[in-house]
Amino acid sequence: MLTIRPAAQRGHSNHGWLLSYHTFSFSDYHEPEHMGFRTLRVINEDRVAPGEGFPPHHHRDMEIVSYVLAGALEHRDSMGNGSVIRPGDVQRMSAGTGVQHSEYNASKTEPVHFLQIWILPEQSRIQPGYEQKHFAAEERRGRWRLIVAPDGAEGSVRAHQDARLYASLLGAGQELGHRFEPGRAGWLQVARGSVRMGEHELRPGDGVAITGQPDLTLTGLRDAELLLFDLK
Repeated sequence: MLTIRPAAQRGHSNHGWLLSYHTFSFSDYHEPEHMGFRTLRVINEDRVAPGEGFPPHHHRDMEIVSYVLAGALEHRDSMGNGSVIRPGDVQRMSAGTGVQHSEYNASKTEPVHFLQIWILPEQSRIQPGYEQKHFAAEERRGRWRLIVAPDGAEGSVRAHQDARLYASLLGAGQELGHRFEPGRAGWLQVARGSVRMGEHELRPGDGVAITGQPDLTLTGLRDAELLLFDLK
């Protein structure tokens, strides 16, 4: 079964310096029927104005993945990590017993556009951790590239949950499939461009819950950037 979460139905907040869309309930946006999907808790699509950002704030017991679509995001945390995340970079921060971090647009002239993803960990109060890796466009073009996995398979970033996250850059006319193991489900998030899934045309910001079916087939309509979650 496919359950589409249209982009236009997401939660929305505009703080001037921050334009944010919430696929699932987050902060002041609360809808009981959209509290997440399996272990996937948050997908926020954020655009941050030049030189602006999130001052230091606290997290615990969450796997936080940042995926930059355009621009550059500067990260600092209480573990001593500091980095700039750009398109192709994937960052995972395990909040565990507690961590403080800040996120700022690293540019004074250009906005940054990114997805922030929260995944529930398998167990609470783990040791906080941080990891960042780059996945070149060539690795994602026309195929699924595993970017997050519980065992760090294929050079992916490791997460403390039985969740696998794939990324793809799919061109117009290209086809791409995925097979789910029995008992698992998927969430497809269209970050950019458009694709066809069965009789449905999916556009930027659309999400789809995929349950009870073993196979997924997509056809590119306009050059698209896609994320696929394979979840327990």
